[in-house]
Amino acid sequence: MLEELDSLDRVERAQYLLELSDDFQEVPTSIATRPFPENRRVPKCESEAFVWAQEQDDGSLKFHYAVENPLGISARAMGVILDETLSGQPIDQVANVAPDIVHRIFGRQLSMGKGEGLAAMVEFTTFEARQRLTRRN
Repeated sequence: MLEELDSLDRVERAQYLLELSDDFQEVPTSIATRPFPENRRVPKCESEAFVWAQEQDDGSLKFHYAVENPLGISARAMGVILDETLSGQPIDQVANVAPDIVHRIFGRQLSMGKGEGLAAMVEFTTFEARQRLTRRN
């Protein structure tokens, strides 16, 4: 996905990210229902994002997201990207994803607040993987 994004110009990238946000699937009710617990809330995220990690039979994690702000297009796109690229992957690889990946995905023109919120989504996701690794060791 990163290679595909790198090949797009700024307008194409924006369109692609908008399309991804349209594909956003909110956390299923079998995982969580409103009001969502505060311990799942992503800190610093203006879009009021929440993250869950569901353990799979193979030991990997399936990630689920909720975005409460109806204008949270970037957060919804980030949720789709994180789910599509990290769900089902080896936990040690997920744990090592750096939050600065946000700038490679969205570009350097992100506002500081939006960038921090999206990076916090990545950090919360990788925290879930690190937490599982710690429990296993």
